[in-house]
Amino acid sequence: MFGGRRRGAIRALSGLLLCGLVLASAPVARAAEGEPLTILLDWFVNPDHATLVVAKEKGFFADEGLDVTLVAPADPNDPPKLVAAGQAALAVSYQPQLHIQVDKGLPLIRVGTVVATPLNSVVTVADGPVESLADLKGRTVGFSVGGFEDVLLGAMLEDASLSLDDVTLVNVNFSLSPSILSGQVDAVVGAFRNFELNQMELVGRPGRAFYPEEHGVPVYDELILVANTDAVDDPRLPRVMRALESATRYLINHPDECWDLFVAAYPDVDDALNRRAWADTLPRFALRPAVVDAPRYTAFGAFLKARGMIDETVPAERLAVDVRTR
Repeated sequence: MFGGRRRGAIRALSGLLLCGLVLASAPVARAAEGEPLTILLDWFVNPDHATLVVAKEKGFFADEGLDVTLVAPADPNDPPKLVAAGQAALAVSYQPQLHIQVDKGLPLIRVGTVVATPLNSVVTVADGPVESLADLKGRTVGFSVGGFEDVLLGAMLEDASLSLDDVTLVNVNFSLSPSILSGQVDAVVGAFRNFELNQMELVGRPGRAFYPEEHGVPVYDELILVANTDAVDDPRLPRVMRALESATRYLINHPDECWDLFVAAYPDVDDALNRRAWADTLPRFALRPAVVDAPRYTAFGAFLKARGMIDETVPAERLAVDVRTR
């Protein structure tokens, strides 16, 4: 659902995907040692995964006695389901998706945060007629996947005294930026602020973004790591979190060196778009990946229930845990 909304800019790299699950990890000079552990990504490798890649390539996972393999899915909806089925230790997922899947009975729990702010946004062209959300009245808004994006857009429109009835929704599949640039729609919802805005800038048509957390939507974690609730006491998990925190700290201190590590491991992402996305994503990584912001999970659950996305809210401790304290 949420992985499926990853943008057309990223889809341009889809040659990285193979049938089924494919290895997303590249060989490193150092021989891998330690306990094996698989982390399923939400999509193929891109700058959103920088801390995970740095943890692997710089040896922070190895320092914790872990031999981590990063795996990219052909279907971005699969990773949480595979973790729920006990077929992988961890998956990269999304906080909104976690609430919905727990509501449906899946045995999943957040054990770490990768990107600690929303990336989703409503985007239009900067030189167009839409200068505020109120200007969307009577206009067309493109989307990729219905469901949460409709809820998000509806809440944002309400902040401008509008509703979904005031706009026409158009399914543009995954062509978010192209649909704006071609004039097919006046705006899109589901654009990632670290990618679509850069893609539009690169083609000479800068975009304007409206951010959910500034327009009635509670702040949420964008990318998280989920585990099976039955495996939450797996002794490898605190070690993953320690390695990820070390990698994040190193990335923030040495972004250029880490970019070189990143593209050495994944040469296909060495382009202008990903360089820009790399810089824009840096301040959004969770500096303390294991730490749980319980009120954030409580507030977002209440938001989803009020919007009819889940039937019941659950305590924050059922949704997220700091594995280091167990």
